[in-house]
Amino acid sequence: MNGRKRTTIYDLAKELDISPSYVSKALSNHPSVSEPIRQRVKEKAEQLNYRHNSRAANLRRGQSKTIGVVVPHINQSFFSDAISGIEEICFAHNHSLVICQSHESYEKEGKAIETLIHQNVDCILISNAEETISADHLRQVAKNKIPVIQFDRCLDEFDSFKVINDNRTVSYEAVRSLISEGYRNIAFLGGPHRVKAFQERKEGFIAAISEANLPIPYNFIIDNVLTRERGNQAALPLLRLPNRPDAIFTVSDHQSLGVMDAAASLGITIPSELGVFGFADETFSQLVTPSLSTIDQHSMEIGRKAAELYFQRIFGQDEMPGTETIVILSEMRIRQSSRRL
Repeated sequence: MNGRKRTTIYDLAKELDISPSYVSKALSNHPSVSEPIRQRVKEKAEQLNYRHNSRAANLRRGQSKTIGVVVPHINQSFFSDAISGIEEICFAHNHSLVICQSHESYEKEGKAIETLIHQNVDCILISNAEETISADHLRQVAKNKIPVIQFDRCLDEFDSFKVINDNRTVSYEAVRSLISEGYRNIAFLGGPHRVKAFQERKEGFIAAISEANLPIPYNFIIDNVLTRERGNQAALPLLRLPNRPDAIFTVSDHQSLGVMDAAASLGITIPSELGVFGFADETFSQLVTPSLSTIDQHSMEIGRKAAELYFQRIFGQDEMPGTETIVILSEMRIRQSSRRL
């Protein structure tokens, strides 16, 4: 036999001079096959290094035992931790993962969805790209009878199970903490406005400013600056103003790094001259100097809950159950970058 060709059930049948279906039954310990024949088949399988194709067998049963996951980035702590939570639950249920990243592109997200449909995954868990404004690709998944569970960044227009954070509430609390430290001229660096999670963080910011009877600083609110580079580019002109911000609240820790870069280049000291507050509790937030105040979204728990929804509510059901939205509560991590008093 060709050394590079995997041994199939047909190879075993030919070697043993019995039918492939009988070989399959022997390998599955079917009661209709005698013990001597079972033993003979298993010995030949071992001799020829045969490996059972569980994927093909599962597909014959109408399932792949594979879950698809689509995220914007796998190299950010939030998403890598969420994937770890998903993997933990899937492993416990003997399911595998196929992980795709969109790099914030709607086109790449759509292609990832197509790939997962062709791989016949049992469910798709997705956190949408910043470019995603249409749910057409998710509707295509539903047409293929594959359930979708959205987490973190969700499209309201597509009805599915959703796992999200209390974005508005925790953003409000973070800005209140800046105000309690004596900061009064607070700027906001946001994400793409079409992403609901970023809209809610902005709403929380405005609510805290308004409740403290401070003027809402519309000239200090800049959206769609999600990366470190864009955060730096947005912060530099703000920090050069005569009446510059004395604190900046961002919707991601990567933006906060950009703010810290800008402050350092202008000789502005954090936290005495400028407070900085991030979001997502990326690994580096504790390692930078000063350490970064941020929001712990409990991303691993988000991943676990998203996967659990599939196994507890969808798996094995003939009909899709009614959907619901699960809220995972976030926590503030107050560190040096916002402690002025």
